[in-house]
This record gives sequence, C-alpha cells and structure tokens, in this order.
Amino acid sequence: MEQYKQEFIEFMVACKVLKFGDFTLKSGRKSPFFMNAGAYVTGAQLKKLGEYYAKAIHDQYGDDFDVLFGPAYKGIPLSVATTIAYSELYGKEIRYCSNRKEEKDHGDTGILLGSKLQDGDKVVIIEDVTTSGKSIEETFPILKAQANVEIKGLMVSLNRCERGKGSKSALEEIKDLYGFETGAIVSMKEVVEYLEGKEIDGQVLIDQDIKNRIDAYYAEYGV
Repeated sequence: MEQYKQEFIEFMVACKVLKFGDFTLKSGRKSPFFMNAGAYVTGAQLKKLGEYYAKAIHDQYGDDFDVLFGPAYKGIPLSVATTIAYSELYGKEIRYCSNRKEEKDHGDTGILLGSKLQDGDKVVIIEDVTTSGKSIEETFPILKAQANVEIKGLMVSLNRCERGKGSKSALEEIKDLYGFETGAIVSMKEVVEYLEGKEIDGQVLIDQDIKNRIDAYYAEYGV
C-alpha cells in the first residue's frame, strides 16, 4: 500500500471522519463503520485533504485533464482545496468548477460556480463518498448540458466496497452506466487491512469484535 494511503487512513481517524461502532446509513443499512467528510473543518485539514486527493488523481488520471468538478455542496470545498494542491504538487493549473442547487439569474449568472465549462474540456469529478450513485445521476446531465466535455473519471475519498443498486459496487455501476473510470484514495478493504489490530493513540480501532461485524456486513452487502 502506498505511503500516502496509509497516512490518509490515519488522517481520517485523527479528524474523526472515519468512525467504528453502530450506524444507520441513508440506505437503511446498519453499518459498523461510518465516514463523514463534513468533519474536515479547519484550514490545515482541508489543505492536507486536497493533497491526498491530488496524489490519488495524479496516480490514476495523470495530468491530462483541465477541470475538477465538485458537485454541490460537499464537492465545492473538495474541488477548491484539490486544485490548489494540484498546482503546488505538480505545477499544473487545473480550473475548479461546481454547480449551484438553483440557477442564479443575476450577477454571476447560471448553474455553475468557478470556471465555465468549454467544449473539449477534460473533466474529473470529485466527491467524498458514493454509495448509490445518485449524485452522479444528477451531475452528469448538468455537465453535458453546459458544454461538449469529456469526463475522464470520478475520484472519491473512500470506496465502501459494497453493493449499489444491483450486484456491483456503486463505483462499478457508475463506470458501466456512464463509461468513465472511477477511483478512490483508499478502499475499505485497505482500511481494514491497515487498521486491524493496529494501535493508534492508545486505541485499537478494529479489534476482533469490530472485525467480525465488518465481515458480517460484507457478507450481506459486499461485492
């Protein structure tokens, strides 16, 4: 596992973004783990988060793209932080773009924030996590309506590695449905592999009990 992935797992734990216990997801599933990207709230946290995204995007998609699109609302700070990090780490200026929930008809008009999209733009979409693919369902037509863009792929922070609407994971379903690549900074499989039995700040986050519950969860919902 790459060093930045190991650091990112510890970073999620330190920021209290990744937690273990008993959680009920929007889908109604009872999960032994939960990720809340809304817990990244400080300047230092967002700076580091942008760097992890930039490294993962560079690893998977290289430099051959023009725009980083973050769907409203959580995708807005993600796209801003990551374009800054990409410039600092790789010396390439990537434009950021996000959508509004409602179209604005005065001042900076339209449905988009940040850069306008242009025909021929290559776009990477950035999100926190995707379980059902619903946000892409909303985002894809917005992007295609603005300009003749090529979507290079999607990058999320955590691949939960569980079924979406059918028998495949949400990321696999998105790839099959829309025809672009999908990726994650880390997968839940990598998280479990790294944290199982490992003590961080005097606490073992994935002990045998949590591991058994994670195994049971994936026996029911895994791919």
